[in-house]
Amino acid sequence: MELIQVGTNTYYLQNNTNIGLYKINDTDVFLIDSGNDKEAGRKIVQILTANNWRLVGLINTHAHADHVGGNKFLQDRTNTLIYSLGIDKSIIANPLLEPALLYGASPLPELKTKFLMAKPSIPNGDIESLPSGLSYLNLKGHYFDMLGIKTSDNVYFLGDALASIATINKYHIFYLYDVKEYLNTLAYLENLDGSLYIASHVEATSNLKEIIAVNRAKIMEIIDLILGITTNPTTFEDILTSLFNHYNLTLNLEQYYLVGSTIKAYLTYLYEEHKLTYTFIDNKMFWKNI
Repeated sequence: MELIQVGTNTYYLQNNTNIGLYKINDTDVFLIDSGNDKEAGRKIVQILTANNWRLVGLINTHAHADHVGGNKFLQDRTNTLIYSLGIDKSIIANPLLEPALLYGASPLPELKTKFLMAKPSIPNGDIESLPSGLSYLNLKGHYFDMLGIKTSDNVYFLGDALASIATINKYHIFYLYDVKEYLNTLAYLENLDGSLYIASHVEATSNLKEIIAVNRAKIMEIIDLILGITTNPTTFEDILTSLFNHYNLTLNLEQYYLVGSTIKAYLTYLYEEHKLTYTFIDNKMFWKNI
């Protein structure tokens, strides 16, 4: 975990999940996300101690476990306030909701891992009362009420508002909760005028043009594939199988529920756009393009 300064008061910790850090004065700092487990939290504390910094605020861009996994350790150790938005606050406090959402019921034990279920923490900060130098922006789509943060150095922390080009080229289907909102967020990001942009799983960049285009193009590609697959009535299972076969991917339990949930988000989007409809035949649900 490397500390990199990118502005007068703005830093980030380069990690599997990039973590923002903002100095609100000489001693007090805010974090943006906390990594995926208590070990990430422990490393953060070591960096804070080495710099004589005191953690007074932790902003979670959203409630996925790799962004809130260090919350409990940090809150227990520093008594920091935790800030988030909307439904994500409820999931941070009740992390069983993340695998339960994917599964649709009490989740299988194999889904209740640290990768899908963090330790609970208390989101007790008021996002509307961030200190001077920090402001939040709505970045829905990847998750319920995901937010980003702009600092006084004109640096934007974007959470998972963008999938990396490497991830898209390797896996093709990246997790989305709401396709329409994600497309709206991509359009919103095109109009930002920042000096640097730091998404959670993407190298810091001063230009978002290419990565936005790649994200949008892949979504359009998947939409076209689904519409092609559903020329004849097709079950969800067969849509999922067809997409995995097309991209030469292999299903496992975690991917079945993560990617399956994402494909359902596409089906909702296409249904609401009047490009897809459903019917029941012999007690099976089928999707068909219009």
